[in-house]
Amino acid sequence: MRTRKNYNLIIGGSITAIVCAVTIVGFFWTPYAPDAQDLLARTQAPSLLHLLGTDNLGRDIFSRVLTGAGNSIVIAAATVLIGLVFGLLIGGLTGYFGGWADAILMRICDTVTSFPSVLLALVLIGIMGPGKTNVIVALGILFIPSFARIARGEVARCRALDYVQSARLMGVSHARIIFVHIQPNTMPVMLSTIAIGFNNAVLAEASLSYLGIGVQPPEASLGRMLSEAQGYLFIAPWYALGTGIFIVLLILGFGLLGEGLSRREGRR
Repeated sequence: MRTRKNYNLIIGGSITAIVCAVTIVGFFWTPYAPDAQDLLARTQAPSLLHLLGTDNLGRDIFSRVLTGAGNSIVIAAATVLIGLVFGLLIGGLTGYFGGWADAILMRICDTVTSFPSVLLALVLIGIMGPGKTNVIVALGILFIPSFARIARGEVARCRALDYVQSARLMGVSHARIIFVHIQPNTMPVMLSTIAIGFNNAVLAEASLSYLGIGVQPPEASLGRMLSEAQGYLFIAPWYALGTGIFIVLLILGFGLLGEGLSRREGRR
């Protein structure tokens, strides 16, 4: 029987690899300084000098897209890392031991996930204040429940398996069983969650920056660049086009990658 190709995984992985490679280049090199202004070159159309044109302050849009994409990926990575670490910890303990702690923590997770994440992020950032660090903390907190629920389900499934029972009979500690014997076997499932988490984190960061409470100027942000481009859609449509395409590629790449990883895991 022929195995069907996982096109979501292939296409998503390819888009993600290309976008990430371009973004990594932006960490070390950009054609112009992202914040360098040239008021004599405002809203210029794309050309060999400025591949994506210039904005209303004469800044090179391509350079700012590279820098803004780098900020988005750094924030997404930090957000997912917070959600993953604390989610594995909470999910591992609740899935293994169960009991009243499991019931209470899962109800808290259900409550948090029942609200739109951007709305809760607005509340948290309203308390902490805008800025890159606070966006990471706020989104990281909101990502913990989704990772915790998936980790809990996988740990609860694995705790009755033979190798876990054998470890118990050998006197292995609970902490070693959870974090050394069980959780490494949950990572194939967690990989798709991580990819989808990246997708959601990029979208959430762009939304918050678009609203003006994410990455603060003069630092480049894809969401803020879209917000700034609103007033120039008919005068300089390229202002929003390059930024919008890059956001779409980021979200599409990680989204397809997560879907592809989920399908691959479902076939096992």
